[in-house]
Amino acid sequence: MAVFITGGARSGKSSFAEQYAMKVATKGIYIATCQPFDEELEERISKHKLDRIDSGFHWTTIEEPYDVSERLEQIVGEQSASAAQGKELPVILLDCLTLWLTNWLMRMDDKETKHSSLDSEIAQLLKSIQSCPFPLIIVSNEVGDGIVPAYPLGRIFRDEAGRLNQRVAAICERAFLVTAGIPIDLRAIAFNWEKL
Repeated sequence: MAVFITGGARSGKSSFAEQYAMKVATKGIYIATCQPFDEELEERISKHKLDRIDSGFHWTTIEEPYDVSERLEQIVGEQSASAAQGKELPVILLDCLTLWLTNWLMRMDDKETKHSSLDSEIAQLLKSIQSCPFPLIIVSNEVGDGIVPAYPLGRIFRDEAGRLNQRVAAICERAFLVTAGIPIDLRAIAFNWEKL
C-alpha cells in the first residue's frame, strides 16, 4: 500500500509521515534524497537523523539522491526473503520526491537529454512504487502555490514537480495534504465526478 503525503515547506509533512509509519510497522527504512551541498544542509540532515533516533522507532536510513527506483527494488528483494523466513516487513518512507527531482534536474545538462532522461527515470520510479508489495510512504512538496519563478529552470522544476505529484498521487491508495501541521485526507474529501 502506497501513501502520498504533500504540503508546503515546514508544513509538518515529514513528521506526519514518520508518525504514520510508526502506526503501520515496528521498523522502517528511510530513503533520504537530500544531498548535503553545504554546511547548513549537513546540519539539517544530522538533525533529522538524530530526531529519528530519538523517536524510539527503529529506522534504517539509506541516503539515495538519484537511484530511488533501484533502491526500492533492492529493498523489496531483500525484505521479501526476510518475510519468507517469517520476519515482519518494514515500512519504507521516501523523503522526498521533490528533492529527488531537483537532483535529477541539476544533473542533466541540455533540454533534450533532460526531458528524455527525466521521463525515463520517472517511469521507472512509478513502476517501482506500483510493484512495492508492502507499506510505502512518499513525501513530496507542493511548489505551485506561489509565484511563477522568474528563471527557466525554476519554471521547469515547478511544472515537473506538479506533474510528478499528480502521477504519484494517482497510483497511491491514500493521499494527504499537510498544512500547519494538520493532515487532511484528500481522498476522503475529493470531488466525485459520479455525483455531478
